Amino acid sequence: MTGTRRPKFATKQPDRFAADSGTPESDALARWWTDAVGYQVYLRSFADSDNDGVGDLGGVIAKLDYLARLGVDFVWITPFYPSPGDDWGYDVADYCDIDPLFGDLATLDRLLADAHDRGIRVITDLVPNHTSSAHRWFQAALGHAGPTDRAHYRDYYIWRDPAPGGGPPNNWVGYFGGPAWSLDSESGQYYLHLFLPSQPDLNWRNPAVAAEWDDILRFWLDRGVDGFRVDVAGGLVKDEQLRSNPQLRPVPPRASRWEQWECFEHLHDVFQPESQDVFRRWRTICDSYGAFLHGETYHLEPRGMDALLPADGMHGGYWFAPMHIGWEPAQIRSTLHAPSEHLAARLLWAMSSHDMPRAPTRFGGAAAHSGWGAARTLAFNVLAAFLPGTLVLYQGEELGLTDGEVASEDKLDPVGPADDVAAGRDGCRTPMPWSDGPHNGFSDAAPWLRAAERPNHETAAAQEAASDAAKRSWLGAYRELLEVLHQQRPRLEAAGTDVAWIDSGSGPIVSYRRGSLQVMANVSDSPSTAPVVDGAALLFDSAVAGPHPLAAADAPSDRAATAPSATGTPISDIDTSEVETAAPNGPNGGYTLLPASAAVWQTPERARSLVRTDS
Repeated sequence: MTGTRRPKFATKQPDRFAADSGTPESDALARWWTDAVGYQVYLRSFADSDNDGVGDLGGVIAKLDYLARLGVDFVWITPFYPSPGDDWGYDVADYCDIDPLFGDLATLDRLLADAHDRGIRVITDLVPNHTSSAHRWFQAALGHAGPTDRAHYRDYYIWRDPAPGGGPPNNWVGYFGGPAWSLDSESGQYYLHLFLPSQPDLNWRNPAVAAEWDDILRFWLDRGVDGFRVDVAGGLVKDEQLRSNPQLRPVPPRASRWEQWECFEHLHDVFQPESQDVFRRWRTICDSYGAFLHGETYHLEPRGMDALLPADGMHGGYWFAPMHIGWEPAQIRSTLHAPSEHLAARLLWAMSSHDMPRAPTRFGGAAAHSGWGAARTLAFNVLAAFLPGTLVLYQGEELGLTDGEVASEDKLDPVGPADDVAAGRDGCRTPMPWSDGPHNGFSDAAPWLRAAERPNHETAAAQEAASDAAKRSWLGAYRELLEVLHQQRPRLEAAGTDVAWIDSGSGPIVSYRRGSLQVMANVSDSPSTAPVVDGAALLFDSAVAGPHPLAAADAPSDRAATAPSATGTPISDIDTSEVETAAPNGPNGGYTLLPASAAVWQTPERARSLVRTDS
């Protein structure tokens, strides 16, 4: 399938989606992201247009038709600002320009225009917790621009004298490991950095910092950007007294960054309530443009997420719990049930990112390359796609990609020991495989991150060719899934955020109803049968649409030839945008799902209840 075509809209959009009343709730367009699908572009590794080995904005432009055929509604692009690159762009030296490595402002303008022409919106990455130490603000704070600028910019950052006995002012540790403080020998004071020493934290208790950021947001919104993903959204404001965190246990020798971080109860360094004042301010700005403000809200408990996402704050936040689970029914339920009930449309559902191992790697384990990891990821994404909120795919997820193979001598990520690739994030950041041949079509030059080339069947070109030839591919399955999601959006909108969980609460089948749609997944390792409402029509089965490990590798994607629907009607003959009822169900009204597969059903509008799936 080619994906649903969305309407074009103007590149510059101040007030384009603003409601007459001044509140987004009174205008459906102001919530365009609800039940939408996003796509994360890790810019350095997506596509290289000038063959210097680094992905760039021109590469994104060249692949917009691919993204439109996939069916995504918006792309989130990782930082493209001028940067020394110590943390691959998350150390920003200028918030209102483009690093020449990625293009220039004119290139971004062209990207916005071309994306909008295809009905795709563009989200940029904000990095407000810290700057690069090369940023002119920090250089001025060090005194390198003279005493007047030093006096003005010193309080843009967090400085403290050493502890009474010497050493850092408190016991805070950095997210990448080690102390969160570095000494400026010239002044004798320490400055705070929750990440690398070259990423000094901004002082968000200084009103001048907030005023600077108002201008930064408007700079990009005026160019036509459609919203922002806020990096480290839980970390902006720090405890006013900079009190030490309670220590839960001693830090073990050679502890990993995760182990170091978890040795403390983080009461004072992150998740301070005053950060919400920043987001309320930004929400007002973004609402006037119809822009989507959402954050990297790294909290693994629904109630913690609820505190990070008040009704007048950011529109939404990423739910990271799915990135920390195994393929186990209880864990899967826990990451779906409570969050969807407590947070509803405020959630962004994501299985992978540039900071975590890819979902097929995590879910596949030793069998990741056999297709089981990709099948499980697709099944989970089916469950998430029809829940309230916003589904976000990470580049290559639609190809079923596992982490790339990076040799220890080629490790680039500053996180973890120099020779330990698994401790860092390089594996999930390897270049996108577009085609067979040198560097998998990413660039004519050696990529910035060296990795083993992927086999042809993992490339976008091979999977597009398979789909065109009516053969199964992960890409074809995701296209079909997103096509169904787009077609069913009016029904989802009508259903609102009400979700009825209709499984038994245990067992292999996870199932829910939202409006007239029933979504089910078999999260076990054996086939299982689930009841279906009488007269329902099957819209999507992941084991039929994609190259499920238990399906023949060369099986056609003609669903009637591989698996009849439970209604007895060939699925390919059903118009999913119009169907209300279908032929009677098969024997006993059940439908057998292969392990690690999911299905979506259109139930008759007259159906008021569904049989509980007690299997």
